[in-house]
Amino acid sequence: MSITWFAPWLVLAAYALLIWIMTPRAISAAQFFGGGSRRGVPPGAWLLGASAAMSWVMAKSVYNAMNLSASFGVIGGIAYGSYWLSFIVVGIAVYFMRTRGGYTSLPQFLRHKYGATAAKMFMVVIAIRLFNEVWSNTKVTSQFFGPEGSTPYWTAAIVMTAFTAYYSLRGGLRSSILTDAMQTLLMAVLLVVMLVTLTPTFAEHGFPSVANGEVSSAMRAGGLTFLALALVQCLSYGFHDPVLTDRAFVSRPASMLRAFVIAAILGGGLIALFSLAGVYALAVDVPTDSPVPVAVPAVIGLWMALLFNAVMLTSAGSTLDSTFSSAAKFTSRDWPAEQGECTTPQVRKGRWAMAAIAVIGNLPLLSLYIKGVGPAVIAATTISGTAIMGLAPIFLLGWLPSAGRLSFSLAFWPGMAIGVLKVIEAFGGVSVFPSSINIGVGSYAQDLGINVWGLAICTTGFLIGSLIGSRRGVSAASRVVSNSAR
Repeated sequence: MSITWFAPWLVLAAYALLIWIMTPRAISAAQFFGGGSRRGVPPGAWLLGASAAMSWVMAKSVYNAMNLSASFGVIGGIAYGSYWLSFIVVGIAVYFMRTRGGYTSLPQFLRHKYGATAAKMFMVVIAIRLFNEVWSNTKVTSQFFGPEGSTPYWTAAIVMTAFTAYYSLRGGLRSSILTDAMQTLLMAVLLVVMLVTLTPTFAEHGFPSVANGEVSSAMRAGGLTFLALALVQCLSYGFHDPVLTDRAFVSRPASMLRAFVIAAILGGGLIALFSLAGVYALAVDVPTDSPVPVAVPAVIGLWMALLFNAVMLTSAGSTLDSTFSSAAKFTSRDWPAEQGECTTPQVRKGRWAMAAIAVIGNLPLLSLYIKGVGPAVIAATTISGTAIMGLAPIFLLGWLPSAGRLSFSLAFWPGMAIGVLKVIEAFGGVSVFPSSINIGVGSYAQDLGINVWGLAICTTGFLIGSLIGSRRGVSAASRVVSNSAR
């Protein structure tokens, strides 16, 4: 048995041991859903901020950031890291929801402001998001153990999912928050090791730029287009991720807001720095036939492959345990609209939900064996990330008194329709969107145009619904005055 085959499993065993040590052995129902201490003290700003940041430093995020920096230069990694500004957008919005309205969750806010149907539609999108998080992170991590579809690949997928589900079943959100703290420290150590390894190369070859010809003007322009896309999507993207939003309600509003600012800086910084592996690929002209997380270790050696393996395990684990705890809360509290004290039956129901999504969430991996179905199945799960642009006005303009059910519908459904059309275009072989809507240059010009124009449509629809609601309110008030006069 070669060391090349055996070494990744040693990394997995070491990671599992560290997580096991950090996992609490017995918790209450309030801790399971609220993440506080045994004495009922909520997580502090730094602990919550590290947990929130780490829950978004996913295996697929690190993977994507490295590849983007190889495609666009350093601007690619910075652009991907800018998605962490979503924490500040969500943090500010939720701060006012909690301090002015006393809301304890986003579904509760939606039910009160836009009606029960609106809340259910939103939670359907949330369910798709949770489902999507499981297979996408399992897939990225398992590829470091063997080729897709191989025995080591499937073994790693099963072991990683089963272990994460097991400790999540025991501790819920409390386990997720505590292990996130350890995972953040581990990621920081791994980052330092990576930077120490790559820095001499940058010192010798120089930093890839337009000036030295290693980054073309077209690459830089494409990266700036992607940056603009990320900044536009930040207005809506965070609201459809319960891994993020659940943490916005577990500590005092002011502490939460500080934590989310910390999360934005910490998470975005980690992603931007890890993306330098892609910049390294540009500097030494690493062949890009394989993704950067695979190609760079192939050039440097086995120990770098193990380092990247540890990075992916840590980032995937932090996202998976957060996904499982969010699935538990979604099933036992959010969907049935349970807002009171947490109970043991709710914990029991939540644990069943964790077990279910651990299995169902990995089913898209089986599409590998069904010809033509794999891309279509995976595309269907991306609708939640493409079609949620309408959430920006729904949450950010929710303070308008006259906004109601009509405002929600005129913002939500156009966004969903645009997302579905985007998937049809990408995988149906038909052209739906004209090139005239493109903004910027490169492969993300169409996406930027769709998001800018789509957000404008959704926001306009929301405001029209609010205006109609205002006029209806004035008419109703006039009728009341008229009847009183009689």
